[in-house]
Amino acid sequence: MKPQPIDQFAAQLPPTTRQSVYHSTKGTHEKRTKLLFDHFESPDRLREIAGEIKQHVIENLDTLLPAVEAKLQANGATVHWAATAESACATVLQIMQARCATKMVKAKTMVSEEIELAHYLEKHGIEALETDLGEFIVQIDQDHPSHIVRPIIHKSRQEIAKSFEREGLGDYNDDPETITRRARHFLRHKYLVADVGLTGANFVSVESGRLVLVTNEGNSRFSLAAPKVHIALVGIEKLVPRDRDLGVLLNLLARSATAQQLTVYTEFISGPKSATQPDGPEEMHVIFVDNGRTDVLASDCREILRCIRCGACLNVCPIYRQASGHAYRSVYPGPVGAVLSPLLAGKKFPELADLPKASSLCGACHEVCPVNIPIPDLLLRLREKGKREGAPLASIGTPPMGAWALLASQPTAWKAALVGGKLLNYVPTNLIPVPALRAWEKERALPEWRGGEFRKWLQQRKCSTPTSSS
Repeated sequence: MKPQPIDQFAAQLPPTTRQSVYHSTKGTHEKRTKLLFDHFESPDRLREIAGEIKQHVIENLDTLLPAVEAKLQANGATVHWAATAESACATVLQIMQARCATKMVKAKTMVSEEIELAHYLEKHGIEALETDLGEFIVQIDQDHPSHIVRPIIHKSRQEIAKSFEREGLGDYNDDPETITRRARHFLRHKYLVADVGLTGANFVSVESGRLVLVTNEGNSRFSLAAPKVHIALVGIEKLVPRDRDLGVLLNLLARSATAQQLTVYTEFISGPKSATQPDGPEEMHVIFVDNGRTDVLASDCREILRCIRCGACLNVCPIYRQASGHAYRSVYPGPVGAVLSPLLAGKKFPELADLPKASSLCGACHEVCPVNIPIPDLLLRLREKGKREGAPLASIGTPPMGAWALLASQPTAWKAALVGGKLLNYVPTNLIPVPALRAWEKERALPEWRGGEFRKWLQQRKCSTPTSSS
């Protein structure tokens, strides 16, 4: 029985990387939980409301998208529609070539990673520089982000210092403040000479046509200050019906993503600069990107389009903590990626059909999701899809469940299995008599067997509990 690709990757992961990912995600998750329950009487009810808002959006995109287009145009923005990654990249290139633009500064946007925009522009002679510190480091290392919110969660400061030294940004120095200062010094000039600033959008209000950006570094503001053209890449699911809905979603996004009450910079962009403003983009282009999203909308996993890219499900996931983001072979790692990536893959679904298996189905991802996505249910639906379509990797690594069903329905056989289970504490892996179980156990460290005591506990409890007199 061949291990799944994610298991193979995790087995080769350096211990230092695993430790960095584990401690960072664990710390953020614990702070997020405390913050939510300290600040809100019923955070779970807030999650339900946020989920209902986003579900309303994806159920009504046919009317909301034309409405937001009209509002954006009224605000002075030009709206473009891109059905595929190729058309989205081509639209960006056309806008730049029409203005003889050759230099772009980019704020962090997952959609641009998804469509591989920077690589596309570089092939056409355009400098597309990442300005988010983590994305900048990923770019100079020719690496890929491993977390939705923290692109370099897999890197140590020593590795970053070596990268900066290699790129001529200063002698080796792994002091975080020095690293940040050197990046700031390098990027400041790039902002001033750029022709185009590119951002994403965390939300777009249909009511006002405002783009909402949340950042902690201020690089998005710099990216929009000097350039004369602003291009925003936005997934078609990023809408919210009303401005007031942002009060719910922004409170949940910051707490879920980085355990903050609110991000340091929360920007509301209505359009290009007005005649009374001294600086800012003279043009604003909004490109709404589909790239498989309408196919997801037509599937039985459409709830995943609620996702607001906070990364909370990654931070709590035991699989992600052990394997890290690169193991998912996709822009979107973790539980959300295990659902979204195979769906966006389209005809290439079989290549990522193993990802829904990379879950213990513990349900923690659902419990922390700020928009209440039932991720475990969606993973099960995708496992079924993989089995139905004969995906070669869909059943790898999991023992057949028929035997378990037989045991669970036969009390005598179940009791015998509990007794036999204790032997696993003493039998070496190479002596396990069942080949499939031996291969499965070799790739997994089972906890010490503690089963078989429940009936004794319950019997003792029944005997010691006094009965009430009639």
